[in-house]
Amino acid sequence: MPSPLFRCAASFAGGTRHHARPASPFHDAADGSAPVGSCVLEAQRPYRVNHYDTSAAYVRAQVEQSLRHLHTERLDLVLIHRPDYLMDAAALAGTFAALTREGKVGHWGVSNHSRSQFELLHRHYPLQTNQLELSPLRMDALDNGTLDQAKQLGLRPMVWSPLGGGRLFTGDDAQALRVRAEMTAIAARYGIGLATPAFAWVLRHPSRPHPITGTGRIEGLREATAALDVTLEAEDWYAIWTASKGHPVP
Repeated sequence: MPSPLFRCAASFAGGTRHHARPASPFHDAADGSAPVGSCVLEAQRPYRVNHYDTSAAYVRAQVEQSLRHLHTERLDLVLIHRPDYLMDAAALAGTFAALTREGKVGHWGVSNHSRSQFELLHRHYPLQTNQLELSPLRMDALDNGTLDQAKQLGLRPMVWSPLGGGRLFTGDDAQALRVRAEMTAIAARYGIGLATPAFAWVLRHPSRPHPITGTGRIEGLREATAALDVTLEAEDWYAIWTASKGHPVP
């Protein structure tokens, strides 16, 4: 079965299921409702080789499958989850436009796309966001231009795995140990839990990212949302950067 190409999420506020909304405690729903729940949908038929497919037929089939599974009439945001090297940007944009005209999708975005990949598709159709990996353990987005592009375009990125897939808490490699020690000290000074500085570190970036928690634990959500009340001082932000890199800034 191919890796998931589409990622969707739903919020059913007030008991209605008319629209599917992006799920993140840091993503503001248009009506002020609290987004909850998420899903990833994959193709249901077997494939010989894992691959990506951004053809009009496949995109439409996956959107309509999502609508059926979520018992909704419209998806507020649909992301192309991985770059398809065979993507025809103009054709894909036409598919986006058609599904939007039909009222099935409100906005489109991408995930894990490079700066040039995002720019190529964005030239053909206005994208809403690029979902990127960013955490104190994975900082490539700080230097590869994707966050700079988000700031340039005024499009807030979504951030996945802000806790490094749990390595911040359980990793025994040198990098994880350094970062955990620094974050423990910072958490003690701010009077917060260990996870909260990681979210605060992501939120401190001027691109104003929307972190994705990836947790269903109530306590985990409390630690995440507590970061909304924490503004790390620049020295603390760079202390975490330094711990991650293993060397001071140049």
